Amino acid sequence: MTETGPAPDGRPDSPPVKEKRPGARALRTVLLALLLGAAALWGSSRLAWTAQLRDEGVRGQILTAVPGADHVPALVPYALVALAAIAGVLASRGAPRRLLGAVVVVAGLLPGFEAVRTSVRDGLADGAPVAEILAGRGLGLAGGLLIVLGGIVTVVAGARMPGMGGKYAAPGTKKAAPDPEKGMWDALSEGRDPTRGR
Repeated sequence: MTETGPAPDGRPDSPPVKEKRPGARALRTVLLALLLGAAALWGSSRLAWTAQLRDEGVRGQILTAVPGADHVPALVPYALVALAAIAGVLASRGAPRRLLGAVVVVAGLLPGFEAVRTSVRDGLADGAPVAEILAGRGLGLAGGLLIVLGGIVTVVAGARMPGMGGKYAAPGTKKAAPDPEKGMWDALSEGRDPTRGR
């Protein structure tokens, strides 16, 4: 068994650095997943989800791409829900945060389900922009899955994730009582005599 001795400069080995705020990584995962999910749904709403033959009179029938926002009008509202959830996750704690996570999971399942359902139901007409349609539906599915991931992490790790500081708390919220010994230890750490001024 090897023992760790002092460092070459004479100082003892420093303990391994731990993450200062437990749950910070989970919070970053949630925020990134919700942001990317919202962006994917918005992009999906702009791309074609299907193509339809439309009668253009003299020009006859023309195959026209139908964007995701026309095919599934709720794509943009779901993206806005994901963006609002970012603020909600930061502002809430405890049970309300976990409840918000459950709502986010449902909000992500719906666009993902629509992307799969329309892919199975709708056939592609000859000459349809297949690459764009696959990209549009794929972005819809990816955005939904990212939002579901953000909601699941919020439900599972919401209690450990940090929130906004106390200055953002609602008026009337009880603040934790200050620790009387903390001032003494802080003074000692700074090299001051904690008994002076008493």
